[in-house]
Amino acid sequence: MNKKIALIGGTGPEGRGLAKRLSITNNEIFIGSRDEKRGKEIAQELKDELIDKYANISIHGGDNLKMARLAEIVIIVVPYSAHKATLEQIKDELKGKIVIDAVVPMEFQKGPRSIDVEAGSATEEAAAILIDSTVIGAFHNLSADTLLNLDKKVEGDVLITGNDKDAKKIVSELSEEIDAVRSVDAGPLRYSKYVEFLTVLLIGINSRYKSHSSLSITDINL
Repeated sequence: MNKKIALIGGTGPEGRGLAKRLSITNNEIFIGSRDEKRGKEIAQELKDELIDKYANISIHGGDNLKMARLAEIVIIVVPYSAHKATLEQIKDELKGKIVIDAVVPMEFQKGPRSIDVEAGSATEEAAAILIDSTVIGAFHNLSADTLLNLDKKVEGDVLITGNDKDAKKIVSELSEEIDAVRSVDAGPLRYSKYVEFLTVLLIGINSRYKSHSSLSITDINL
């Protein structure tokens, strides 16, 4: 796709995994962090890991604000506890851009538990804050451990929610750059909470079975 893509909060497992997968398909990646130094460190680590096998790797790091400014497409992968504050901080840099929210409102109390969100879902909360951006929900249900291991195929579907048909198509094409991934239109933005809840369920299943399971929708023709 050759896009400039920022991962806000991208120093965690999900962000690093998506950065690796999307950088090897010739996208330019920007790793954002609250700590500029940490963002740069993770970007350098990823480049050092990938450069011998993938010659055209382009990964940069820095603070969330600058990385959001430099990107065309922005993926939000912060913990839910930092979700609202982070979006408020960078919303001016996201005007006119596609913002993919991959955040799951959850906490751990003897296992994963979902958090009730007043807006309905983290994705809808993002849309309420980022009124000048096009917010799409995606990438919630992919295993971070599998994303990080390039020797493994990321088998499963990416469920995409949103109200803008053209933006959903762009996000669909981006997700399918990841080998073996299929995108599925999961409906309008108001369905995002169901996609987010599924992640909580998957984490619980993976914990019990010591696995990295994902989600596949059967019997549809795309």
